[in-house]
Amino acid sequence: MSVILIFFLAIVTVGAAGFALVPSLMGGGRAEQRRKAFQGDIRANRRENDSIKRGDERRKSVQMALKSQTDSLNAKKRVTLPQMLFQAGMTTKPATFIRNSIIVGAVLFLVLVVVQVPFYFAAIFAVAAAYLLPRMYVGRKRKKYQSQFLDELPNAVEAIVRGVKTGLPLNDSIRVVAKDAKEPVKSEFQRVLDQQSFGMSMTEAVTVLLDRVPLAEVNFFVVVITVQQQAGGNLSEALGNLAKVLRNRKKMKMKIQAMSSEAKASAGIIGSLPFVVATLVSLVSPAYLSPLFTTPMGNIWLGVAALMLSFGVFVMNRMVQFDY
Repeated sequence: MSVILIFFLAIVTVGAAGFALVPSLMGGGRAEQRRKAFQGDIRANRRENDSIKRGDERRKSVQMALKSQTDSLNAKKRVTLPQMLFQAGMTTKPATFIRNSIIVGAVLFLVLVVVQVPFYFAAIFAVAAAYLLPRMYVGRKRKKYQSQFLDELPNAVEAIVRGVKTGLPLNDSIRVVAKDAKEPVKSEFQRVLDQQSFGMSMTEAVTVLLDRVPLAEVNFFVVVITVQQQAGGNLSEALGNLAKVLRNRKKMKMKIQAMSSEAKASAGIIGSLPFVVATLVSLVSPAYLSPLFTTPMGNIWLGVAALMLSFGVFVMNRMVQFDY
């Protein structure tokens, strides 16, 4: 009886051990799967963290590059005479410009003396005209040059995006723009290629654009190219976003021009009204305004009126200028 009991207890012990071990052996595959899944999650999280870190580093590099470029752009707001001529797209040398300014002042002085304007007034007007009129002319040409460049820049950027998406290198895409774009974008991108042929890198060559056209839009383009060359990234996507930004800024500029056109017309009418009234009065009664030119007191008040009119025109001009 004891042998049978011992045998029965041994069977129960072996069965209990089997029931205890079999689930663990059968669940070993699932445990391995859970372990591998856990390791996969760890690797996925590590890759995600690395991508986030790289994105943050690229964003910081973009911000630093944009800040440095913007600081340099703001530092160049007061341009010298050679820079003004260069940015206006003119080939005139500074010495030639100064000579032409002196000729303008001398001719105006002779004309004022011939029409019997007092000598000291003629000298003052001639010096002011010799300094202001040529610079105003160059400033208008510079502004027109920059406006034409901005009108064509979004098309040029989109052409580069299409070239990059089709597999062309950046240099070849810029060469296509330099061949098919309108002026002055065509000449400026050709200048970038010329700088590269002289041994400059793409990062150094595109800064020529910012020297020639110191505008925020060109600064954006230079920063995108510079960061892509240094840190890598999807150039077509970055330039595509830049093209959208440029077009939106162009739309905003046109909207501002439309909204400010009435104020500009009013400023032009008010500024020209004294000259129109003086001309009409002189035609109706020639002797009515002659004391302003023939008497010392009249000359003084004429100078005061000219000064006040100039100040008013300056204030009205600043009121209709909008930054966007």
